[in-house]
Amino acid sequence: MSVFGYCRVSLLKQAEEGESLGVQQRQIEGYALQHDLTLDQVFVEKGVSGSIPLAKRPEGSKLLEKLKSGDVVISARLDRCFRSALDALSVLNKLNEQKISLHLLDMGGDVLANGHARMLFTILSAVSEAERERVRERVMDVKRDQASRSRFLGGSVPFGYKLEYEAKGARLVEIPEEQAAIKEMVRLKNEGHSLREISEAMKERGLQISHVAVGRALKR
Repeated sequence: MSVFGYCRVSLLKQAEEGESLGVQQRQIEGYALQHDLTLDQVFVEKGVSGSIPLAKRPEGSKLLEKLKSGDVVISARLDRCFRSALDALSVLNKLNEQKISLHLLDMGGDVLANGHARMLFTILSAVSEAERERVRERVMDVKRDQASRSRFLGGSVPFGYKLEYEAKGARLVEIPEEQAAIKEMVRLKNEGHSLREISEAMKERGLQISHVAVGRALKR
């Protein structure tokens, strides 16, 4: 039987400073000592987002490949290993089939020890996924609000606009002649002209715009 620890931080700054990783490692070592388990190796995941499935993380994949029947895995918290209920339960089922124990300190120990622990693991995994979805929705709400107020969210400046900088950041400001060109593009598109034909028509008007950019302008 081999005993492995698993630690993860999502920010490189945290990894470089080592504080969060150090805390996790000490917790794992203390748990192993308390339960008469000898740690063979601790896998340390530096600067890797929890949104990436365990099997696709550099150290997570190495851990899963190394595991054999009867092995033990110890991690400080549920969210260090998983953020998706689907990922969590998929890995959990594989570990269970291989008779591998998964000990999560924030859940009191071996999550595969009994039915009650398994049920709690499932519930908490779902809660973690729901929380991530709420965060994602809040971020999208902010982006939609910024877009509705013509806030520039990064990337290439779209045809028909220029950037204007102010105290709260950059905003998109319409360029009258290019906005007029967009209206002409829409008219030509409605008449059945291709994007390349519209691009050539715009070049005749002195506007250098590719057919790809024409497509983006029409979708905006």
